[in-house]
Amino acid sequence: MHEDRTDIIETPEGERQVHDVREQSPTRTTEVHHTTPAPRAAIDRSETLAYDPYEGRRLAAHRLTQVIYWVFALIEGLIAIRLILKLLGANPSAGFAQFIYGVTAPLVAPFVGLFSNPVYQNSVLELGSIVALVVYALVAWLVAKLVWILVGETRSAIRTHSTQMDSRV
Repeated sequence: MHEDRTDIIETPEGERQVHDVREQSPTRTTEVHHTTPAPRAAIDRSETLAYDPYEGRRLAAHRLTQVIYWVFALIEGLIAIRLILKLLGANPSAGFAQFIYGVTAPLVAPFVGLFSNPVYQNSVLELGSIVALVVYALVAWLVAKLVWILVGETRSAIRTHSTQMDSRV
């Protein structure tokens, strides 16, 4: 079986080596050196710089809305714990229950007496707390949207500066 092929290899010095290969049972390699310098490798460099002047303002608005959502999530979590403690009939003289009831009393005060609370033995379903959860969630969403409208920036003006260099010898 015979195989004829020619391999051309470029060295880092710019020389080309040509290998004529004819394979039989013994392998023979013929090398031919050409002194013609190969062209240098092409240099393509592209540099792009993008700058958005409104990015800082958008980031500040995003952070502020995150803080608003975090504060209202804390309020809602405390009210939810209050609701669960009342629903399960927790001992109101226990330290944790006193702490939760004391912290959340001013938060649910506007909603106390709005509905009558169903009672079964020691369990109380505070409907005012459920209304408070819904109202505070709505207030959180509205305040966050208002902050985004006032502080946030919806424009995007990305300024791009591009430099391209193509050098071939």
